[in-house]
Amino acid sequence: MALHRTRLGLALLAMAVCAVPPSSAVGLDTPTVDDDTRRQLTVVASTLVQYRSQALVEKGRHDRRHVPTEILGVEIAPRLARVQERAARELENRNRAPVEGGPAFTGARTRLDAARAVRTGDRITLDAVEHTEVRYETGKVTQSVRRRFEFTAVGEAIILTGERVVDPAARPINDPDPR
Repeated sequence: MALHRTRLGLALLAMAVCAVPPSSAVGLDTPTVDDDTRRQLTVVASTLVQYRSQALVEKGRHDRRHVPTEILGVEIAPRLARVQERAARELENRNRAPVEGGPAFTGARTRLDAARAVRTGDRITLDAVEHTEVRYETGKVTQSVRRRFEFTAVGEAIILTGERVVDPAARPINDPDPR
């Protein structure tokens, strides 16, 4: 009887070991991209939000400077580029002030801290926190906003196809007003 229990226990143990996935399979449901790709995508995304931040203070310059079609080998989808240029024109023409009727912005700086980048099939999602500081004559306004950037991989090429604010209540200073 004891021999039968030992064999049964060993058989169950062997089945349990075979059922455990190898360590290389752990986390396949949310595969993160490598650090170099994450940094590359962060620079691309940062370029877009910085472009809009500069529109707050550089009146007239965005008519001559367009959103690039490619940044560090990552293409910008034409539709997204048009949306970014339209947003920059709106921000430039408004020249926002920290309070209604107050002094205009004199400087702007934006940086992105990438939290994570995940690839699922041909989609890559970059979650990041945007930190924007805008200055005016007598002070500054700072803001942090969570954003999500969507990329599509086509073969070896990567295309930035969209971006959005993650927090629905957030009103980023460098986004145009919702219509």
